[in-house]
Amino acid sequence: MRDAVAAFVHDGDTVCLEGFTHLIPTAAGHEIIRQRRRDLTVVRMTADIVVDQMLAGGCVKRLVSSFVGNSSAGSLGELRRRVERADPEPLEFEEYSHHGMVCRYQAGAQRLPFLPLRSYAGSDLPGVNPALRKVTSPYPGPDGEPEQIYVVPPVNPDVTFIHAQRADRLGNTQIWGLTGVQAEAVYAAKRAVVVVEEIVDDEVIRADPNRTVVPAHAVDAVVHCPRGAHPSFAQGYYDRDNAFYRSWSHISKDAERLRAWLDEWVYGTRDHAEYAAKLADARTIFWNGPMGVFEHPDYAGGTRAVAQALLDSPAFTVVGGGDSAAAVRLLGFDENAYGHISTGGGASLEYLEGKTLPGLAALED
Repeated sequence: MRDAVAAFVHDGDTVCLEGFTHLIPTAAGHEIIRQRRRDLTVVRMTADIVVDQMLAGGCVKRLVSSFVGNSSAGSLGELRRRVERADPEPLEFEEYSHHGMVCRYQAGAQRLPFLPLRSYAGSDLPGVNPALRKVTSPYPGPDGEPEQIYVVPPVNPDVTFIHAQRADRLGNTQIWGLTGVQAEAVYAAKRAVVVVEEIVDDEVIRADPNRTVVPAHAVDAVVHCPRGAHPSFAQGYYDRDNAFYRSWSHISKDAERLRAWLDEWVYGTRDHAEYAAKLADARTIFWNGPMGVFEHPDYAGGTRAVAQALLDSPAFTVVGGGDSAAAVRLLGFDENAYGHISTGGGASLEYLEGKTLPGLAALED
């Protein structure tokens, strides 16, 4: 990762980081922070925690996005300070709809001058984004008359980073589960870096070709980086770290606390392997939620791996939530080998956040 960022990311570049909720290229964002890149334009449909971290790291001058937020778990403190109070400096923000961003990637991938779409009719976005323009269609509209239609410009990043489950050494990249615009974002860019959970033999890719989303000819570098999407999830490898998402609002709302987090977890780690090892050194591990349909043997691998990882860890382990407890039993693990098993998964997470649980409050009364 260090070499890929050094080679392909330069001050002032336009950098795309794509992955829609799933397979977010967090490790790439962290390495950009470590290398202290500056004045970047970051293009990301769903600007979330990794963008907040890059803002706090002083990397981002301009953001192009169609959503900002902490993925249903709260807010982004650094981004809000930049937009609402220009603190410590203003952020240039170019906003589109989700479909508008998809069309921009498609136009960029096809090297088109623009792409038409109807979804901005009646929207306020054209009033705040002058890049949303109307052209006269060369074809008659539904009523037979000349039609004015909105268009969006292409986006052609200097480099796109995506995260995926696996690739071969040539760069043939496979993704399954929740996919986004990774292929379009790769094709739109001048350079593309694929970060993967594992590098596999060519035969593995050839044996399952329908999972190949990005072919080798579009890829400039492949980076092996296990858990590189944390705190998001990699289907079949690890689950979403919901506790981290919940904690981020509390971390990021305090600028000093956020910078202390960066000092410890990003600047204070040499690379993502050290970051992942630091996560593994946690004194307590709380698991809430199995990986997919664990009841079916063909889809139980991810859940089995998480359950085994808890047993292999020296930390105190808590299996929380009815589905997780059921998975432990169904997959044949020794329940007594875990520190604690509870059916109160969601409630336990809220308790760890410091929230008052009605049932406990009633007992105290």
